[in-house]
Amino acid sequence: MQGQAFDSTELIQSEGNRVTQLVMLSNRRSLLLLADKLYRRNPVEWRKNAASREAALSQLESAMLSGQAWAPLDGRRDVAALSLSLAPEFTGDRVAAFVIACNDTIVTAHGGKRDFYYLDGVDPQYIYNAARNMETALWILNTRKDAQGQPLLLSNEIGPDNRNLSFEREFGKIIGRLDLLASYMTERYRRAVIGFVQGLVMAPALVFLPVK
Repeated sequence: MQGQAFDSTELIQSEGNRVTQLVMLSNRRSLLLLADKLYRRNPVEWRKNAASREAALSQLESAMLSGQAWAPLDGRRDVAALSLSLAPEFTGDRVAAFVIACNDTIVTAHGGKRDFYYLDGVDPQYIYNAARNMETALWILNTRKDAQGQPLLLSNEIGPDNRNLSFEREFGKIIGRLDLLASYMTERYRRAVIGFVQGLVMAPALVFLPVK
């Protein structure tokens, strides 16, 4: 396995900053992979706004990177956007709406940042909450039906002749990364407090002794 090429911005990143940014990048890649899979199973969605699946994916990625609210979601952000994307009455490109809302929820949990440098930090509780929100989103995606009793989006497939759980696995990766980051940041903050207390306790002993 080969790491990313060195970037000069890493010089102003702590280890925690770097881990956080890599988790963010990996989750964005997973969401784009999920979008591609969903478009393949639900081609009617990309046809609503694009000439091809590739064009729809390109538009979706641009919207994710822009940091702006996506117009078809009526200016809603994070969990509010996620709720609308999974509402049966939503008539826009549901794949784009769902993936963009998932991404926005994750970015919001990271304090609205996509790049992290010294003095930047994330709240482990919000990261943990984002992981739970992804679990909820996956459950709704798998269970909610439209007015005709059909799934809002075709995703996982389990049948006598075919079994496709790739959506479940990719979502599991996103949830696992978020949970690991939440645990890592919690431990870092806990160790920082312990280190501070250790410094106070050991300070009286840290006295130079005469050597002659």
